[in-house]
Amino acid sequence: MRPIAWQLTIRGRVQGVGYREAMVGAAIALGVTGWVRNRGDGAVEALVQGDADAVERLLCWCRLGPAAARVTAIATVAVDVDPELDAFRRRATE
Repeated sequence: MRPIAWQLTIRGRVQGVGYREAMVGAAIALGVTGWVRNRGDGAVEALVQGDADAVERLLCWCRLGPAAARVTAIATVAVDVDPELDAFRRRATE
């Protein structure tokens, strides 16, 4: 099956609540590659790629996040798969 990739912008109370670390763990458990980072505007941004089912399961997780998070919106944009990404990592804030 051909992998898919999505760019996500996650809004709400998603910074300072362990969202990025929890997302790294969820992505690794699902076999999804990509990255996650905080943005200066208070959102969390991520690129997620892999098997369509695994990516969809991670997107479902993103709607809830860790217990202290309160997700109010997720914007998704389909993007090209980046064959250079071989793991899921946390990136520095942009």
